[in-house]
Amino acid sequence: MNIQIHSVRFDADKKLLNFIQQKIKKLEQYNDRIIGAEVFLRLDNSQNDENKIAEIRLDIPPSPLFAKKQSKTFEEAADGVVDALKRQITKQKEKLRGV
Repeated sequence: MNIQIHSVRFDADKKLLNFIQQKIKKLEQYNDRIIGAEVFLRLDNSQNDENKIAEIRLDIPPSPLFAKKQSKTFEEAADGVVDALKRQITKQKEKLRGV
């Protein structure tokens, strides 16, 4: 699986990048046909504490999946996005099976 991580207007440290890669690789347990993932990490301009945004787009046949979460830390946001994608992958598999 090809994983691309983009940090918009800031430099993400290695620890954060490794954390996100590990989380995304765990998604292969749910569907082994994942081609790639594109991750966007952004800082929101608001004065709110929850100004860290994580977005992940999974390239997975037959159609790509997308999730976005906003939280206090990038780790929390990434956890939320991966959980949302797990649910989407499960739903997609059930739909394809005709359940």
